[in-house]
Amino acid sequence: MTLPPKPPSRPNKVSLRRYARLFRQDILSAQPARLYRAWMAEFKTPFFRSYLINQPELVKTVLKERPEDFPKSGRVSEGLRPLLGDGVFLTNGETWKRQRRIIDPAFEGGRLREVFPAMWDAAEAAAARLDKRAGGVVEIEAETSHVAADVICRTLFSIPIEHHIARAVFDEFRVYQRSQPLLNLAAFIPLPRWMPRFFSKGTKASAAKIRALLTELTHNRRLELDAGTAPDDLASKIMTTADPVTGDRFDEEEMVDQVAIFFLAGHETSASALAWSLYLMATHPEWQDRLAEEAQALEDCDFSVMSKLRLSRDVFREALRLYPPVPMMVREATCPERFRDRDLRKGSQIVLSPWHLHRHERLWDNPDGFDPTRWQTENGRICGRDAYIPFSAGARVCTGAGFAMVEGPLILSRILRDFRVTADPARVPVPVAHLTVRSDKGIWLRLERR
Repeated sequence: MTLPPKPPSRPNKVSLRRYARLFRQDILSAQPARLYRAWMAEFKTPFFRSYLINQPELVKTVLKERPEDFPKSGRVSEGLRPLLGDGVFLTNGETWKRQRRIIDPAFEGGRLREVFPAMWDAAEAAAARLDKRAGGVVEIEAETSHVAADVICRTLFSIPIEHHIARAVFDEFRVYQRSQPLLNLAAFIPLPRWMPRFFSKGTKASAAKIRALLTELTHNRRLELDAGTAPDDLASKIMTTADPVTGDRFDEEEMVDQVAIFFLAGHETSASALAWSLYLMATHPEWQDRLAEEAQALEDCDFSVMSKLRLSRDVFREALRLYPPVPMMVREATCPERFRDRDLRKGSQIVLSPWHLHRHERLWDNPDGFDPTRWQTENGRICGRDAYIPFSAGARVCTGAGFAMVEGPLILSRILRDFRVTADPARVPVPVAHLTVRSDKGIWLRLERR
């Protein structure tokens, strides 16, 4: 049985110069193979120490038991701040708590029912676009990016992707996605604050264009709210929600910061997961047929249909395991720690890697294999609880996790209901980490009507 594609690992020992070069190219293939078995690994250089942790008990300590002792590393923001500003993805402490108190009510369970028709419409629009491409070869990452952006535009601002501002945001995000990695070396090397930060060519300009467009959308929504003509969507909900502690609401600039992260987290991550899900279906036709049969339940725009898409949900969960959209997260120790008989200094960088944790050879049965039935096994249930963090975990779990687990299976099922996808053995995609885990040269699938 052919295993799903996995990037090559570097040799265990390389020079710092070579590691930096590999890291700039792709953070996944820059790591040694031993990380798929290690409970903890220490990276030593003349400039810094960082520690990758895979042991479930340590992951639980950092994310669930003592999250305030391990805040998000400020160095991660080095690469993303031009786009995200002080968005909830980057902040810590009281600022983060205030932001979550305002944002979280918009994504509560009941709201998913309210935005479901917008997701449905985006899925229908995607099927209509693909119908025009049937019979040919399609670069599926571009299509999943399109539909994921459409979902965000419809649920957040009640506009389809065809709206001129929405389309401009989508087009500029495609430029930004390829130019800026989620993590760069600044996330690990303690550069002095006075030292200038260097970005890939066009990154800052692209971020500025995106923020200008999002500012226009946000300003227009504020005018609609003041006039009493705003639709009841996620943007309206967030902009009218007061912090129950302080009574404050987001001002326009703060809202732009949050909208930027909604587009990044809700568009980029969903697009990545959907593209890899479709590729896995193309390489596992027996599962594709089962999902297509299950998808016949998609007849009416009714939220209750999600309870009938159990296989699609398991496949999507397995795709998130094999190809977690955010492959690594960085936390910082606020005080000296001792992990696995090692002393960690205050300020040490703690790397949590869903990519390695989800494929850990000492935790998962058949870690590199595609097996959606694993979630019904004892091993799958244990690992699903202790070693599965595609949306992070604990207090900082992604507020849109429930949103994504409706959107992904719905769109996957809707596409497979009408279309069959087939992979080209000569064009096997290699996963690389940009903003999210994408293919090095795209994911090309033949698309045919069923």
